[in-house]
Amino acid sequence: MSRRHRAEKREVIPDAKFGDVIVAKFMNSIMYDGKKSSAEAIVYGAFDIIEGKAKADPLGVFKQALENVAPAIEVRSRRVGGATYQVPVEVRTERRQALAIRWIITAARGRNDKTMVDRLSAELLDASNNRGSAVKKREDTHRMAEANRAFSHYRW
Repeated sequence: MSRRHRAEKREVIPDAKFGDVIVAKFMNSIMYDGKKSSAEAIVYGAFDIIEGKAKADPLGVFKQALENVAPAIEVRSRRVGGATYQVPVEVRTERRQALAIRWIITAARGRNDKTMVDRLSAELLDASNNRGSAVKKREDTHRMAEANRAFSHYRW
């Protein structure tokens, strides 16, 4: 990480089907080895399954899932006089979105369904209904921050 200046943010091009920047970011996070077409196939396939199962707009389900998984507070380590404290801090909007995307993908990869399309669609549906591994991760993060609320005066 450079000490001279902050790295500039790259412009993310919206995805082809929905014209949404967040879906494009999600696709880029799913992508392995630069295989964008495979990532597109996975995401769009999952959206088709969601449309079939939930009988709802897949983009709405996706946004709801992201909103349900995004954490409001998290703990950061802070050294004070030789002791390390877990200090609860609020999460910036960009980081909230990035964490939500990462947690959903990790939870989907950890599922036991047959294909990644099935795993992702099931995880997105679970997250939009406030259940599943990704939502549990957010609740654990909130619980950890709540438990360490006594150290909130060390915030910087």
